[in-house]
Amino acid sequence: MDTTHAQDVFRSLRGILEPYADRLNVERDEPDDFYLDAGVHPRTGKPTFFGAAQIKKNYVSFHLMAVYIYPELLDGISADLGKRMQGKSCFNFRTVDRALFEELAALTARGFERYRADGLIEAVDR
Repeated sequence: MDTTHAQDVFRSLRGILEPYADRLNVERDEPDDFYLDAGVHPRTGKPTFFGAAQIKKNYVSFHLMAVYIYPELLDGISADLGKRMQGKSCFNFRTVDRALFEELAALTARGFERYRADGLIEAVDR
C-alpha cells in the first residue's frame, strides 16, 4: 500500500474518531496512529480503550472496542462492512469507501452512546 493512498484512508478513518476526541483521552495522535481511551474503567481501574485508526503495512485498521464489549452492536451491519472485520473489533481498509465509512461512523456513535450509558466515559479535564 503506497504512503499517499494509506494517508487518504487514514485521514478518513481518523475523521470518524475525531468528534469524540474532546470527550475522550487522546493517547496517541501521530501521522499514522490516532488512539482514544475512554478513561479509567470504574471496576478495573485501568484505561478503557475506545478506538483507533492505524496505518499498517498493507492496510489501514480501524479499531472499535465497543463492538467487542457489546457484540450486539454488530447486529444489522452490512455484509460489506462485515467482510472488513479482522478479529472481534478491527476493520481493515485499503481504499476509501464513503458508504462503508458512513456506516462505520454510525456504528462508532452507537458504541460511544453505549459506553456513556454504562458509565465508561470519564470526564476529561481540558
